Amino acid sequence: MRILLSAVAAFMMSAMAHAAEVEGQIKTIDRENLTITLNDGKSYRLPGEFDVDSLAEGMEILFAYDEIGGEKLITDIAMSE
Repeated sequence: MRILLSAVAAFMMSAMAHAAEVEGQIKTIDRENLTITLNDGKSYRLPGEFDVDSLAEGMEILFAYDEIGGEKLITDIAMSE
């Protein structure tokens, strides 16, 4: 039983999301795949319900994301005017 609990705990920890914040300038927007790429070359996926038309290349943004399965999924976003 103890080994089973250890295995379950290890699995759950490996599946947990890694949360982080990023600030940067949008380099490109892929509206079809709901992704943005920042000037540093890193790409992030937008939430499905997000209004992509509110974004523009060159816009400064600040957002939080979770890394799940190697993919960076934006969870919260603030845009500059």
